[in-house]
Amino acid sequence: MARGDSEFADFVRAVSPRLLHAAYLLTGDRHQAEDDVQTALVRTYTSWPRIRKQDPFAYARKVLANHVIDRWRRPYREQATEEVPERAVERDFTAGVVDQEWLMRALAPLSPRERAIVVLRHFWDLSEADVAAELKVSLGTVKSTNSRALAKMRGTAAERHSCAAGQAS
Repeated sequence: MARGDSEFADFVRAVSPRLLHAAYLLTGDRHQAEDDVQTALVRTYTSWPRIRKQDPFAYARKVLANHVIDRWRRPYREQATEEVPERAVERDFTAGVVDQEWLMRALAPLSPRERAIVVLRHFWDLSEADVAAELKVSLGTVKSTNSRALAKMRGTAAERHSCAAGQAS
């Protein structure tokens, strides 16, 4: 095993679930999120000797966000084939499914920039200045975009609340 590989493997075990959750929030697609996390971890590994003593999670997070944003800018066109791919065996994730479905519905109407800002700001708990630096936009853009996105999400929350109240009656 190469020097630092076991350290990187420990890092991957520690951060993969959080990166996967964030990627899912950014993409809305479980399989795409897995691919994006894999890409981010590969890119992180190539820089591991340089970044391992700094903040490797911040580096991986930034690589993930940039990779997802790059794909929005240059959408990949899938080619249809005759063969249907095998499906992975799903584990039982019943706990929290309703909340996660609501969250994905709340994030769905957001633009890619709004979604990225909300996830970076509120899921990863970055400051507005850090989000602006990561996305290479102004602080004012982060503030206004975050405000608009949260307003859209509040509308979704109000709909959820009114639907739940209607079902309880």
